[in-house]
Amino acid sequence: MRAAVRPAGQDVRGVRRPMGSLSVTMPSDQQPAPMVVPRFFVKQRITLMVNRYEIRVANPDGTEGALMAFAEQKRMKLKEEIDFFTDESRTRRVFSFKARQRLDVHAEHDVHDEGGRVIGWFSKQFGASLLRSTWNLSAPGIAAVGRERSQFIAILRRVWDLIPYLGDIWIPFVFHFDFVDAATGQPIVTSERVWGLRDRYEVTVPDQRLDFRVAAAMAVALDALQSR
Repeated sequence: MRAAVRPAGQDVRGVRRPMGSLSVTMPSDQQPAPMVVPRFFVKQRITLMVNRYEIRVANPDGTEGALMAFAEQKRMKLKEEIDFFTDESRTRRVFSFKARQRLDVHAEHDVHDEGGRVIGWFSKQFGASLLRSTWNLSAPGIAAVGRERSQFIAILRRVWDLIPYLGDIWIPFVFHFDFVDAATGQPIVTSERVWGLRDRYEVTVPDQRLDFRVAAAMAVALDALQSR
């Protein structure tokens, strides 16, 4: 499905139709984004100097399908930036996100298409995130707020990190994020962590106005930038 990742404005056949019983919420006066993928998976692979992520489409039966993008996060950079490629060869970068500010917990991140145009942005609400991680997400026609679904798990993760010695033991807390339209409360995108030793997320996009590239960038950021 590599050919499905195209510059904004081009039609992408086969990805706008909801999979299975996934419902779509979209005002009648709004058009679908240039690229819509109702459901996909994000898997992390950790290496010494970089974090890598695979983004795969979800098949109708819920299994993982074709690779849609391969992301790479280089560590120790002054500005957070993650590039998304068609595959592991990294010969073609199809979209990316990059922080506007350096080493800033309030940093806003722009999502760029293949041509470098901004197609969305997101930022973390630092104050609200002290107890429950909260994000802002914007794209054409969309202004959304996303929060950890469980206040209990959010607090538990923070308490665990503060316990001497125990906080150094990695525990795979299962946490989920729900993004809703800031004005209407309608669901925009959800990211649910799948239980396991490996970081793996199932992402659903019930709102066709949200471009896949923005949704994928936000989903990867929820893992890559979660501790920021």
